[in-house]
Amino acid sequence: MKTKSKTNYSAIIPEIDALTDICLKNSSIDQSLYTKYDVKRGLRDLDGKGVLTGLTEISEIRQNKIVDGKTVPTDGQLFYRGININDLIKGFIDDKRFGFEETVYLLLFGELPDRQQLDGFNELLAGYRTLPTNFVRDVVMKAPTNDMMNTLARSVLTLYCYDKNPNDTSLNNVLRQCIQLISVFPLLSVYGYQAYNHYQLGNSLYIHSPHKNLSTAENILVMLRPDQKYTELEAKVLDLALVLHAEHGGGNNSTFTTHVVTSSGTDTYSAVAAALASLKGPKHGGANLKVAGMFEEMKKEVKDWYDDEEIESYLFRLLHKDAFDKAGLIYGMGHAVYSISDPRAKALKGFVHKLAEEKHLDDEFELYSRVERLAPQVIAKEKKIYKGVSANVDFYSGFIYNMLGLPQELFTPIFAIARIAGWSAHRMEELINAGKIIRPAYKSVCSEREYVPLSDR
Repeated sequence: MKTKSKTNYSAIIPEIDALTDICLKNSSIDQSLYTKYDVKRGLRDLDGKGVLTGLTEISEIRQNKIVDGKTVPTDGQLFYRGININDLIKGFIDDKRFGFEETVYLLLFGELPDRQQLDGFNELLAGYRTLPTNFVRDVVMKAPTNDMMNTLARSVLTLYCYDKNPNDTSLNNVLRQCIQLISVFPLLSVYGYQAYNHYQLGNSLYIHSPHKNLSTAENILVMLRPDQKYTELEAKVLDLALVLHAEHGGGNNSTFTTHVVTSSGTDTYSAVAAALASLKGPKHGGANLKVAGMFEEMKKEVKDWYDDEEIESYLFRLLHKDAFDKAGLIYGMGHAVYSISDPRAKALKGFVHKLAEEKHLDDEFELYSRVERLAPQVIAKEKKIYKGVSANVDFYSGFIYNMLGLPQELFTPIFAIARIAGWSAHRMEELINAGKIIRPAYKSVCSEREYVPLSDR
């Protein structure tokens, strides 16, 4: 039986508490029934493999290979439209240019753009990188909140009202809507934070317009910072983070949500708002906030950041629910799919080191590196696990955002600014290839009862 969790709100009315007790009593399912009926909870089997629910050409995750008929874990690999993410990154890094816009094009259209196509696409994104007249004043600045994901979702749903053809699900109209949303997500996120920072925290209000000749990463920094200044390395690292967060297979929670909601025939704004609601969850897009919070406490508790034994002691405390949020987790370690390594974390690490050097945070980088090395050993000693454990992309992304001076309120929206590219590609794929509404089965385990008249209850 699940334990009851009560809200601490001082204004909670007693009636709600009583009704919650009734709900808990009559909605708790015997956990053994999930095994009895072979229910794939989380759409995953007992070995942690995802249950196949669809096909996609947008991205692929590889985490094992077959050797002598047996599945053997390997270093993780991520492919966008068949292209290894490491090759994609090397391409734009070697060319000394930004890569997010090229990545968006690849995900949406299934092929790499040539120079003319990329320049044209950049111009298209820049042209759409604007909001309706007075939208910032009338929507973004009204009732600002510290939760930028809700602010972002509200803004997206309101943009529906400004669209002349919001319900048209023809491919050209949906593509136009998706490209517009990709373009304005940075504005909606940063402006939403600026409104909160001014009206709720009492700081100065800055609403900087994006520059048409700058990349998405550069414009985020320009719109966020009072002086609009940034270093080349800062922009390149943020651009890399956007590329690595842009897509991650059709089975991740927010992308699967996009497929499910799209299959109902609904409009683009509703589908994207649903994906945002999924990404907001701490088990999905909010994970890097947990990593950042954990390290903030660790830096206070661990006196010598170069002492493996002291770091291990803190990590054991985390697993024993004696540190940070007492959840028994080492955040940033482990992934639902990857075991030996997360290719996104590996791609980030080298650039994280460079940025740490620029920011004179070498000691902090060393702490992260030691935790990355020691945590899998600690987890292996304490827990029975069916596969390996390694650092995931959230392990380093929060550190990056802190070094860039991004407020924690924007950590998950930055994820959304990137992932809207993948959501858009999957929405288009669902519309092109589907036809049936996605509707998995749930088995009722409630016994049949007779109706009792009100006078006899």
